[in-house]
Amino acid sequence: MPDTVPLPDTDYQLKQGVMQQLPRARQGLWMALVLPLVFAACAKQEEASAKAKASTKTAASPVELAAAQKPFLTVEAVSGSQAAGVLPLPGRVTFRPQSQSAIGATVPGRVVAVLVRAGEAVKAGAPLLTIESADAAAARAALDQGATRLAAAESVYRRTVEMMEKGVGLEVERQEAEARVKDARTEHERARQAVNVVGAGQGTRVTVRAPVNGVVISIRVAVGATVAPGGEALLELGDPTRLQVIAQAAESDLSRVAAGQSAEVELPALSMRVPAKVESFSPRVDPESRRAQVYLDLAKLPEGLRAGMLAQVAVRTAAESGIRLPVTAVVIKEGRRRVVYLEKPDGTFEARDVKTGRNQDGWVVILEGLTPGDRVVTRGALLLDTQAEQLL
Repeated sequence: MPDTVPLPDTDYQLKQGVMQQLPRARQGLWMALVLPLVFAACAKQEEASAKAKASTKTAASPVELAAAQKPFLTVEAVSGSQAAGVLPLPGRVTFRPQSQSAIGATVPGRVVAVLVRAGEAVKAGAPLLTIESADAAAARAALDQGATRLAAAESVYRRTVEMMEKGVGLEVERQEAEARVKDARTEHERARQAVNVVGAGQGTRVTVRAPVNGVVISIRVAVGATVAPGGEALLELGDPTRLQVIAQAAESDLSRVAAGQSAEVELPALSMRVPAKVESFSPRVDPESRRAQVYLDLAKLPEGLRAGMLAQVAVRTAAESGIRLPVTAVVIKEGRRRVVYLEKPDGTFEARDVKTGRNQDGWVVILEGLTPGDRVVTRGALLLDTQAEQLL
């Protein structure tokens, strides 16, 4: 029997081709899904590597100094402390609101005399200036006429009562006389009150007098000026025994200020310091200066103290705990990093990143990065880092 050549099984070959293509499709799909994840993992690994390099850079190799340079450094062991915070504020001396008096004209007229000078101390009732006014003369004339009418009405009423007692008068006449007396008294009282408003003086002259004891703060009128009621104040008086200090606090510092806090007020003009206490503060922040007023009561009023004097206020705030360093110990790198230098046991120095707090009076609070006992370079830190931009 001749050998027979088997015919190819086309269905089988077709199946084998499909089976070979299927893994390739799956492989492509797997590559499309997995490769992005692989790239992301590589990116994270590179980022971690970069951070590790940066960390290695931050913790740079120890710095060595020549023996001739070390005398220019000051190294101190730091320790935790708790010190009362002090908030410095600019201020000025002012009169209390209730201790100032603005004196205006009581009648329309013309100023003919100014009887005081700015800065002069006056007693209550002392004459301040003189005004010539036709209205004042009219008011006084009305008072004189009212007094005359009242006297006449009272005289008629008395005669009518006498006649009634003798039995020759009429009741209706007595009632009419009594009514005229009441009207005359009303007119006389009205005229008297008008003269009281006008003020003391005679004829057309009105003398304006001090309502309280005080010092003449300012004079805003001159002889010959025309004045009228309801206009601007002619003079201002202030009570020199009622002074206070008003300080200006930035809105970011208001949370540190509270009523009752003790303070110290420095008065450069008098070369002295006076104890004080925070009385209150304004609830409103000025939209332009972004500051609010703080009112302080002085423990005593030193001789020579005057309204308007400049003052430097130091408010004692709540105690702050932490490590305090001189600002010369902290250097700024890369525009934002704060770095100090620590002395190692072998005499070399290493940089340490720190987080700083409030900077005040040449000292700064270290919030993070140091522990008590660390030996920190407090002076000469720039010698150790030529790349530092500036001191804190």
